[in-house]
Amino acid sequence: MTTMRAVEIVEAGGPEVLHLTTRPRPVPRYDEVVIRVGWAGVNRPDALQRAGLYAPPKGASDLPGLEAAGEIVDIGAGVTQWAVGDRVCGLLPGGGYAEFVATPAAHCLPVPEGVSLKEAACLPETFFTVWSNVFMRGGLTAGERFLVHGGTSGIGTTAIQLASFFGARVFVTAGSDAKCAACETLGAERAINYRDEDFVAIMRDAGGANLILDMVGGAYLPRNVKALADDGRLVQIAFLQGAKVEMNFAQVMMRRLTLTGSTLRPQSDAAKAAIASELIQNVWPQISSGRIRPVMDSSFPLAEAHAAHARMESSAHIGKIVLEVAGG
Repeated sequence: MTTMRAVEIVEAGGPEVLHLTTRPRPVPRYDEVVIRVGWAGVNRPDALQRAGLYAPPKGASDLPGLEAAGEIVDIGAGVTQWAVGDRVCGLLPGGGYAEFVATPAAHCLPVPEGVSLKEAACLPETFFTVWSNVFMRGGLTAGERFLVHGGTSGIGTTAIQLASFFGARVFVTAGSDAKCAACETLGAERAINYRDEDFVAIMRDAGGANLILDMVGGAYLPRNVKALADDGRLVQIAFLQGAKVEMNFAQVMMRRLTLTGSTLRPQSDAAKAAIASELIQNVWPQISSGRIRPVMDSSFPLAEAHAAHARMESSAHIGKIVLEVAGG
């Protein structure tokens, strides 16, 4: 088989610009593997790419899709840690909305024991993002007060579970009472319905957040700073409400605050491999034991990727959305 089904972005726009097409099957380069995709995860960066706001890195596939799970079917020169037939989930430079995808071998992780391919497809993007930003960059430790916005997103549900498991006090924001209840079931100490509660006042009453993980941006930026405890840290990973805002930085100096952030996709292969190594050591055993599991919202056939994007952008989902490619 030299060709494959794939979903491409025919032009920048809404979900309707995602179309099923035929593409050449990828060939692995040095240190890469090719995965026969069983399931592919759907993430916010996919929608940003579709809208023309998030270009793929140089040399990456133009197809959307940043994570997938399946079986290795081809191995490039230099690859020693995997064999054909291994079941893996992988962080991808792009190309996940397809029957086959190539990715660096060091960005693959074994499918945890007791986890289906469908669940495994939900792991790479969110767990790489949360672990690197909350623990490696944000330095969250046991006993600290941690606030994550968008608690029922894939990032949010992952952050709640990981932070709670490692002993932090978890606070979240969400947009409905039902979503707040779901967050508390996952381990949040306090879920804040942002439509009728002020997260700044609630966090200040609790002593302030030692760490905030934010993907909203815009007007949330100065509010986040107010919600931080002295010596607190804000980690920014997206800007759903915009990247520009006017803010008084004097309190950053006076209260010794740290404002930082990152994006995952442009980081070097070596940096992503280092994150993968930490996940295997610190998190994968907890997934295999069932202590931490991905929260699933819904699944769609590959040909209905447009419906999956519409579901995600409605913000009605709780947890991860996936595309069924070959199943399994």
